[in-house]
Amino acid sequence: MRTEVFVHEQGVPLELERDEEDPHSDHVMAVNRAGEIVGTARLLRDGHIGRMAVLRPWRGCGIGSATLQRLVDRARQIGLSQVDLNAQSYAVPFYERLGFVVIGETFMDAGIPHRPMRHRIQDAASKPVS
Repeated sequence: MRTEVFVHEQGVPLELERDEEDPHSDHVMAVNRAGEIVGTARLLRDGHIGRMAVLRPWRGCGIGSATLQRLVDRARQIGLSQVDLNAQSYAVPFYERLGFVVIGETFMDAGIPHRPMRHRIQDAASKPVS
């Protein structure tokens, strides 16, 4: 599923999409009624959220928000006080609506502009990611 979004749709080289963090991360997958994975993301042990992807036909259905909430909840469970992510620049408004704030300048990753963002877990208790 990630390969379809990152490699085929966005042109990220496969060797950059897969890394040594996958086996050590908490993964969340959204599954449709047919049992197909339509969304995913991961949480690294240091509180970094990444590899968030939703298949094109399922975008705008709340899958990204729900996936993100699950990861924030998981971060809270393991005692993290904040989560960070590197948002593709076009997606910054999506993350801002969910309580994330930009914490740095634009940078390039795999040829795509990104912005670093942060969400403090204590803030999540009063304003859940939704």
